[in-house]
Amino acid sequence: MIIRYIKVKSALSKSNLKELDYSLNPYLGCTYACTYCYAPNFTPNKEASENWGKVVVVKENILEILRREVKVVKKGVVGVSTITDPYQPIEAIKKLTRESLRLLLENSFRVSIQTKSPLILRDLDLLEKYKSKVDVGFTITSLDNYSELEPYAPPPKARIKAIRKISERGIESWIFIGPIIRGYNDYEIEKIIEEISDIKVRVIYDSFHYYKGLKYKEGTGDWWGKIKERITNLCKKYNLECHEEREDWIYEKKKLYKTF
Repeated sequence: MIIRYIKVKSALSKSNLKELDYSLNPYLGCTYACTYCYAPNFTPNKEASENWGKVVVVKENILEILRREVKVVKKGVVGVSTITDPYQPIEAIKKLTRESLRLLLENSFRVSIQTKSPLILRDLDLLEKYKSKVDVGFTITSLDNYSELEPYAPPPKARIKAIRKISERGIESWIFIGPIIRGYNDYEIEKIIEEISDIKVRVIYDSFHYYKGLKYKEGTGDWWGKIKERITNLCKKYNLECHEEREDWIYEKKKLYKTF
């Protein structure tokens, strides 16, 4: 793994996702090298984007910049992270994600974290202290085929164990099942839902969307319609709240503004 260092002019970026106001990515590039990942197409560092999984760029002055920004930008919801995993192995050393969370939460921002790494358990003290302003999600793409889809990511059983601990602390928790790829992991949906059915989590799911450089193909509309129907029935069977990714922002906004 090659580690590079850069200085940045901003820490918070405006998010294009409806449920987020900002995104914060302490690193560029990702060690996990997931084979379905679209992030190389949106990573503004050529070396990292063209050598995905082999180069990680550390934003060495991001905390200095963030300390200034949290005092002047409008409060909102920050996604940590959107084009990299905020708890990939380099975070164990650099702790940029932890210190970014602390700065955001101490300054009244709400934070939504998505990861594949149990390293987040290191920061349970922060998450629990500010639980009214935090939600945590883990990606579970496959239980059987993950070594091909996510060759260097932590095993899914370890992720499930971690989200169970987080949920038990009363922190809002969710699991993202996706991307669902026709012929690769679509047969595992019930197995995944059954595996997480004893955890107090919301389930968000999405199909695979093709981006440049990816080897998988998008499923047909008819296939996805059947998948959605199956997930809806499974969530009823296992008594879980489930939303398709493109609709989940509606529920996020309702919750945030208490407009149920």
